[in-house]
Amino acid sequence: MFRAGIKNNRLSPGRSHMDESEPVNYRKFSDNDLGSCRKLWEQLTIAHRAIYDDPSIGGPDPGKFFDEHLEKIGTENIWIAEMDGQVKGLMGLEIGEEEITIEPLVIAQSQRGKGIGRGFMEIAIQEAKNRNATFLSVKPVARNLSALRFFSMNGMTTVGHVELFMDLKNREWKDGLRLHDMDLKY
Repeated sequence: MFRAGIKNNRLSPGRSHMDESEPVNYRKFSDNDLGSCRKLWEQLTIAHRAIYDDPSIGGPDPGKFFDEHLEKIGTENIWIAEMDGQVKGLMGLEIGEEEITIEPLVIAQSQRGKGIGRGFMEIAIQEAKNRNATFLSVKPVARNLSALRFFSMNGMTTVGHVELFMDLKNREWKDGLRLHDMDLKY
């Protein structure tokens, strides 16, 4: 178990980054976390449905996609944030040869803005350094402005890959993304 706190934007073991009445413990995933993690994944899916105004995202049982993700990356690469024995966040790390990708980082809606995500970021950075990775990356959906702001504020400011596609169903997209003098929709 890893108990952490933020001090000068650095984790300090044994301290909480919340007030002392609400310590956050960071630890690896256990089988007992499956139900709670599925619920967090569902929250993420529901947010994506709202962002894109598409109720079909995630299908009828979005929680099952957590199971598939867990199988893909392995239980050893899932971190949990808990408070008072309750799961309040999860972070997965996809491990590559030179790159580690954060996928996903989900904080319970009621706990956002309290520093749990920063604690996860410090863990991800340390894990990447421990594995001698060249890059730590994340791939939030383009309309998830709160995620983009969070990751940018936490040092992820270099763009490496851009995914472009053509919507063959001609849905409505937002204007306002500019890259290399190109106006793009998102």
